[in-house]
Amino acid sequence: MEWQTKVTPTSLCNRLNYQTPLLCLGSCFAAEMGVRMAQYRFPVLVNPFGVLYNPASIAMALERLHNATPFSANDLICSQGQYATLWHQHLLAHPNPDLFLESANRSLAQGAQLLRESKGIIVSLGTSWIYRHKARNMIAANCHKLPADQFDRLFLSSQESAALLAPWIEAYPDKQWVITLSPIRHWKDGAHGNQISKAALLIAIEQLCHQFPNLYYFPAYEIVMDQLRDYRFYASDMIHLTPPTIDYIWNQFCAHAIHPQCYDQIKEEEKRIKREGHLPLPKSSALQQM
Repeated sequence: MEWQTKVTPTSLCNRLNYQTPLLCLGSCFAAEMGVRMAQYRFPVLVNPFGVLYNPASIAMALERLHNATPFSANDLICSQGQYATLWHQHLLAHPNPDLFLESANRSLAQGAQLLRESKGIIVSLGTSWIYRHKARNMIAANCHKLPADQFDRLFLSSQESAALLAPWIEAYPDKQWVITLSPIRHWKDGAHGNQISKAALLIAIEQLCHQFPNLYYFPAYEIVMDQLRDYRFYASDMIHLTPPTIDYIWNQFCAHAIHPQCYDQIKEEEKRIKREGHLPLPKSSALQQM
């Protein structure tokens, strides 16, 4: 008797390998898999603007990287003595605006170069809910604890989400795109709001996969929700995932998206990490922070 409804991902035709420079953008899955790959010494850059949750912010990041437009003082916002921009995650903010801009533009340059040179791009979507900064008339990647009345809260339809991402997938047809949906629930949206948000993103992903043959969907969301679907796979807050759950998703990703020729080197890197006394994933990993 089967005690689980198994989710079997399809395998990526052109699997990722150590000769595949990768750019990872988006929410927890892209960050988590990117951190793993970096630890195993794959050529990868993870979220140069920090963790991004919605398709609009990811599209904005791709546009900024594509144009390689440096950030300037005009882009800065200040909240509680910390400087950042509406393109960046709040954890990247800094009390010194010049140091923030120096760091932000260094990451921008690295990301722009990797966008040009990469053979693969991993995109992870988290939510359909977005926040538009009224004064600047732009979507905020993060609200940086600014007053709520400075923002409009809006919902992206599946068509809008697909339309935001499609031009960038089309602009880079030579790259292998991997897209996924974060299994982390955005509980502040409420149970129903979270489900509506995830459903809209799933429909958008389906539309994009039909449109672009170089786009591969990895079902991290379905693995957690339909196969694991038990609270023993969750952390104490019942929202985030335990390290063994993350391990399982990583192993599934390896089995279906990474070339088998890499497995021996991954095992060697795991041994190196253990010898150096490090955990396979840092305690401050993206899935733990969200």
